[in-house]
Amino acid sequence: MIDSAPLRCLTPSGWTPTQLRVGTDGRIQRIDPARAETARFALPGIPNTHSHAFQRAMAGLAERQENPEDSFWTWRELMYRFAGRLDPDSLRDVATQLYAEMLEAGYTHVCEFHYLHHAPDGAPYADRAAMSRALIEAAAHAGIRMTLLPVLYMTGGFDERPLEPRQRRFGHALDDYLTLLAQLRRMENDRLRVGVALHSLRAVPAGAMPALLEALAGHDFPIHIHIAEQLAEVEQCLATRGARPVRWLLDHAPVDARWTLVHATHLDAGEISGIAASGACVSICPTTEGNLGDGLFPLRAFLDAGGRFSIGSDSHVSVSPVEELRWLEYGQRLISHRRNLASEPGTPGTGEALLRHAWTGGAQGAGLPLGCLQEGAFADLIVLDPDAPALAGARDGDVLERFVFAGNRPLVAETWIGGQRVVAEGRHRERETIARRYARTLRCLLAG
Repeated sequence: MIDSAPLRCLTPSGWTPTQLRVGTDGRIQRIDPARAETARFALPGIPNTHSHAFQRAMAGLAERQENPEDSFWTWRELMYRFAGRLDPDSLRDVATQLYAEMLEAGYTHVCEFHYLHHAPDGAPYADRAAMSRALIEAAAHAGIRMTLLPVLYMTGGFDERPLEPRQRRFGHALDDYLTLLAQLRRMENDRLRVGVALHSLRAVPAGAMPALLEALAGHDFPIHIHIAEQLAEVEQCLATRGARPVRWLLDHAPVDARWTLVHATHLDAGEISGIAASGACVSICPTTEGNLGDGLFPLRAFLDAGGRFSIGSDSHVSVSPVEELRWLEYGQRLISHRRNLASEPGTPGTGEALLRHAWTGGAQGAGLPLGCLQEGAFADLIVLDPDAPALAGARDGDVLERFVFAGNRPLVAETWIGGQRVVAEGRHRERETIARRYARTLRCLLAG
């Protein structure tokens, strides 16, 4: 059993001086009262429910206007070119760097939405799980907990056109995809959960979805899908399927609490209430949605309907849960001309309200049983820096607001996964080694 030093932990009963007793399985066995007060605030780790790890290496490379109509669709052209350079070894190095950064920022779990399955020319690797294994090994090396979401990607548009040559490394026939999924499920352990991802409605034909869902019947897989991210997607879905994307999904799939709808940016009132009623979660990625010019999620209306959400860093132009939460709130302020839009009855603190959704929605999206610090939960937590000026004199009632809104200096001093400390004094235990390997790999990728 591992005993923590005294911490002021945020548990379901509130802030409490505690000493955590962690078993060899990495779960909290007991929460004992601490004998002395402490200024070391400890919070549950934050799940990151949407990640494309390889895109971390292209952050900052798409910020020059090459087209007056620059948008997601022009950004995608660069992404395709960059994705074509990666192999299992380079993907492993990029992902390891990203996951170490996530741990330093306070993310303790990553949902990896993975569609780089094959070689750049579309030919399967001899080991058809080679690219998936690279991500699994990266997560294990960095020490982050993972839900791997292998992506089903079958067509190049709502009109069911064949994949373009540069998309072929993403693609699977349904039977081949299910074989990969079964292979990956055999690798599961306490640090690795395997779920399912549909890339989007435009990439999974309407006729294929029932067969996929029938094959998944009886399983508790987390199911993720990109949906309603861009206005063009909404228009194309209306033109080909006669309904908006979220409406079509709700009408044609058994959407429930297993499902995470990624982005869901463009919703009408019926879709908002439909998602909330289904029990599904939305993964909102404000920094990527802002970077790509996608739009703003209708947060207040969604919360009023009883909706659940989590956060993701998606393309990793930012690797910071604080920035995702802050800009989720700030976007609402800019369009409503009001403040503290995410606060809720019983939780007037906006930072606290945002974090509680990130914890509970994140646990749901990742397929975790618990998203808080209590007996039986994984001992995945972050400890804030007691010496940070932004936290000087912090009290129980304001520490979460300061964590989210008091600037850009990182406030995470320690990150624990399963009771093991992987970040100390704000630095990942292998920061320098991982960064050197990443830098060498990135130089090779950019020279290619």
